[in-house]
Amino acid sequence: MLTILCATRTNETLNAQRTEFDLDNAIWIIPAERMKAGVEHRVPLSDAAVQLLRALPTIDENPYVFPGMKHRKPLSDMSMLEMLRGMREGFTVHGFRSSFQDWAEDTTVHPDVITDMALAHTIKNKTKRAYRRGNAFDRRRDLMQQWCDYLLTDALTYKAKWEKLIA
Repeated sequence: MLTILCATRTNETLNAQRTEFDLDNAIWIIPAERMKAGVEHRVPLSDAAVQLLRALPTIDENPYVFPGMKHRKPLSDMSMLEMLRGMREGFTVHGFRSSFQDWAEDTTVHPDVITDMALAHTIKNKTKRAYRRGNAFDRRRDLMQQWCDYLLTDALTYKAKWEKLIA
């Protein structure tokens, strides 16, 4: 659920350490060394993401949000893959990220650049990248809360209506 709410990649979620989170300010700072582009990524946390993180139990001497079976290690990438396979055939983390992008571009007024920043995409155009110095954090915070609200209300309402139709 954290992966979906934050539109993050598998390794970003599974290797998340508790010290990366400032729950009082609803921020997750993913260090550069764990990011695909090698640049620190600040993720604005939605209300539901903060609530989820506060509810997760901790294991003494294990810094990971999602501790694995081995001492002081996170869950493996395979654990995410197996969980998704158990949920439904064809589910992928990339599919969740793609769904986030489709939703944002099709149903919100946020510009593509804000969505790309939320997904930690690298700006391919060198000129645009050179001029893009800000991080639009407050705009991304609005986007992530809207995504959360969509997931927890609109999408669930749609699912319930669909299930009634096919019943």
